[in-house]
Amino acid sequence: MSLKEKIFNEPLNQPVVHEALRWYLASRRRGTHSAKTRTEVSGGGKKPWKQKGTGRARAGSTRSPLWRHGGVIFPPKPRDYSYALPVKMRKLALRVALSELNRADKVKVAEALVLPAPKTKEGVKFLKEQGVAGKVLILQGKENKEFVRGIQNIAGVKVMPAKDVNIYEILKSDWVIVEKEAVKQLEERIR
Repeated sequence: MSLKEKIFNEPLNQPVVHEALRWYLASRRRGTHSAKTRTEVSGGGKKPWKQKGTGRARAGSTRSPLWRHGGVIFPPKPRDYSYALPVKMRKLALRVALSELNRADKVKVAEALVLPAPKTKEGVKFLKEQGVAGKVLILQGKENKEFVRGIQNIAGVKVMPAKDVNIYEILKSDWVIVEKEAVKQLEERIR
């Protein structure tokens, strides 16, 4: 099957791919980290000792950041790390990543993703027939639970619908197997 020039023959553009990957990973961050400031730490309502005459340093609270059990200066607080990236850049990054794999002959097109039985043994046989090993990304046209069941337990193999593919999954894969039906979906999505 001839793969469309526009999708599988995009010139290399590393800055766009890098930015798309940064955007994807930033969007995945939960940002739930938190620490307490001196106002949020419990205790410290009373001045520990008088201001003058003790010979010790001035202290207004036992919860100062300088003290043990004190607050944190400029602590991390929950926040959203995601930011907007133009859709054209996202699509271009996907095209570039797929094109690089295609240039390295690491993209295979399968007529249909079916196994004789939903068994891992059959899944391993399928991958051997395709001539792939290592980290493999399989893009389905429509969901096939029997196929997923037979292949999901193989280490390094990820099955996902073509409409959900992202830059991170493509970049971390050694091989991409695309169902014939999924090629059309990819063309519609990222052209």
